[in-house]
Amino acid sequence: MGQLIDGTWTSEPAAADTDGSFRRAPSTFRNWITADGAPGPSGTGGFAAESGRYHLYVSLACPWAHRTLIFRRLKGLVQHVGVDVVHPDLLDRGWSFATDFPGATGDSVNGKAWLQEVYLKADPRATTRVTVPVLWDKRSGRIVSNESAEIIRMFNSAFDHLTGNKEDFYPAALRPAIDSLNARIYETVNNGVYRAGFARSQRAYDAAVTALFDTLDWLEDRLSRQRYLAGDRVTEADWRLLTTLLRFDVVYHGHFKCARNRLVDFPSLWAYARELYQWPDVAATVDFDHIRRHYHYSHESLNPQRIVPIAPRIDWTAAHDRDRLAAA
Repeated sequence: MGQLIDGTWTSEPAAADTDGSFRRAPSTFRNWITADGAPGPSGTGGFAAESGRYHLYVSLACPWAHRTLIFRRLKGLVQHVGVDVVHPDLLDRGWSFATDFPGATGDSVNGKAWLQEVYLKADPRATTRVTVPVLWDKRSGRIVSNESAEIIRMFNSAFDHLTGNKEDFYPAALRPAIDSLNARIYETVNNGVYRAGFARSQRAYDAAVTALFDTLDWLEDRLSRQRYLAGDRVTEADWRLLTTLLRFDVVYHGHFKCARNRLVDFPSLWAYARELYQWPDVAATVDFDHIRRHYHYSHESLNPQRIVPIAPRIDWTAAHDRDRLAAA
């Protein structure tokens, strides 16, 4: 995957440390939408929460972008924040707005052919990886943010005065627990599957896959005793984990060599994942065709023949029986 350097597209391999470990570069655009446009924790101010002003660019395959689609649904933002979907193939020029795959929409806001052109419209001298999601401000022609963890925090509260939706997935009383959960799960699970899949040495792979399954074992035990990660109510931590679990058996288990167990081999984790998938409006954000196509077709170094395997038979609509833990 390439990147922009001083406004010019340059192809380069995925970043890795000297020991062969996969290294994810940080996001570049870190502004915040707030209710009144005041500055957020980072970036500059001027991004007030207004209906119709903002637009998401996403990939249906990407777990990071998927978080934002889930929060857009959960927080009643479908009528307030638009969405465009890139083509699932991530090739030499990055994400494309081609529409020859079902569900890919093209760019309805800026009319661009490539996502890199959206980044350049925001900053003609940009030096950055061109990633999804992108939260775009149609009024100023700027990128608000390309950091999914911060976009979902904006969606969680900034628009509440417009929608009347007061559901809070990052409640003050649980923030220390949520932050602690997010830190471990991000490092070893959300990003851990990539660290295993893109490892360039046996040592790096062994370290990543061991940490991954240590955390999955820990989560299995935790979720055997309580309904959600932080206790008896669903939080941001659950939705951040779900997007990785949705992709585990269909791509990470085989394609990324996360092969010790499948998700369906963890009784509590598997039931928990089904409950979240069956949450109102969440299933509508999931597209397994985009997921399978993207990972198997885009990663030529892992799958040089670009053969997309058939989908495993997994019933995400099966009863989950998580209600029994409601009072745990």
